[in-house]
Amino acid sequence: MSKNFFEINNVTFAIGGMNKVTDANIHIKNEGEIICILGPSGIGKTTILRTIAGLEKINKGQIILKDKIISSDKTHLEPEKRNIALSFQENSLFPHYTVDKNIHLGLKKNSIKDKSIDSNEIIKILNISNILNKYPHQISAGEAQRASLARSLISQPDLLLLDEPLSNVDQSFKEDIQVALKQILKKSKISTIVVTHDSYEAFYLGDKCALILNGEVKQFDDPYNVYHFPNSVEVVNFLNRGILLPAKVTGGNSLENDDLGIIKGKFIKHYPNGSNVQLLLQPEDLEHDDDSNLKLEVVDRKFRGTNFIYTLRTPSNRLIPVAVHTHHWEQHEINEKFGIKRPIELEHIVCF
Repeated sequence: MSKNFFEINNVTFAIGGMNKVTDANIHIKNEGEIICILGPSGIGKTTILRTIAGLEKINKGQIILKDKIISSDKTHLEPEKRNIALSFQENSLFPHYTVDKNIHLGLKKNSIKDKSIDSNEIIKILNISNILNKYPHQISAGEAQRASLARSLISQPDLLLLDEPLSNVDQSFKEDIQVALKQILKKSKISTIVVTHDSYEAFYLGDKCALILNGEVKQFDDPYNVYHFPNSVEVVNFLNRGILLPAKVTGGNSLENDDLGIIKGKFIKHYPNGSNVQLLLQPEDLEHDDDSNLKLEVVDRKFRGTNFIYTLRTPSNRLIPVAVHTHHWEQHEINEKFGIKRPIELEHIVCF
């Protein structure tokens, strides 16, 4: 008996005879958890969803749902027998049905299930009440995507697969939809796998994130750990939320960089004294201090709502991002000097 609600065990995902992701291991431990599959376009994320749904076969590994093998080299349960709902990024509504009929197509089949889902509540939350009597060709791409999402939710599947579910939703509305979607999924205990290229979306929605890079699952972990404890340079580069600086280990809790000096903190991995490493430095790691004797040149400033992200140039011509709360009393302009608080102490030191 499997200890997890859903498992992908050593599966190689392929389409058209071409391997996209090899030897993947991903799982949902408990019913109702959300997994986000994160990675760049074309990496094979949609292929993974299609295979889980039964639209593609596998030649290696096993896919298990509720203690039942649904895909392996010897077994292939037909899509209609899996009780898995797949909502594509593209418009998947039936053109000859109204939006209302499209949404309620799967309701009758699953009406005896225990999970109580109020279709009217979902329609209201997704803000599609005013398009129920329209046909798919009469609505926008964002409205069609939300209608498709509503249909998938109302069908009450054992496993819900969402392929870039909010890619066509206006940015001003997207965060509200993310909050509502997560509330619906958690309230109804619908186990879900979400494919996205947006790390912010993955970190908010996911109980765990699987980062797919270069044809493999590079990291499968809690969102916090993926961000703060990336396990490879490839993950750091994909997330693009920090830089790697050359440094030398000077002790059990310290290292030194030519530009910044001594940096102290708890090493995530042990390195012998004298080791040359690449230190991960994220925008939140350094603190601003106008009175510091370590001052670097401002070469760029980005407004991020609650924060400014300053890009600073070091004497060795490296660029370092530093986050400062927008309520800070003084804004620094391009070419001005920007102080870095000393001593530099990090919560944790991640090196490669």
